[in-house]
Amino acid sequence: MTPVPADIVPARQGLRQALRWLSEIGRHDAAAVEEACRRFDLSPLDEDFLLREATRIRRDAQAAGGDEHQ
Repeated sequence: MTPVPADIVPARQGLRQALRWLSEIGRHDAAAVEEACRRFDLSPLDEDFLLREATRIRRDAQAAGGDEHQ
């Protein structure tokens, strides 16, 4: 998938696409977040948000006894 230039993507669209992509691949680890940031040309602030969300998702999955990737 080729990233779309940021100047033609509506605000936060890249972040929404990254969240969708991470859910589709079923990974919420630092390497997957890093890849999502490259694919969707996200800002450092967006990356920080995704890393915090990934930590929360993994923690919630572990608390529920899920088999979420780390």
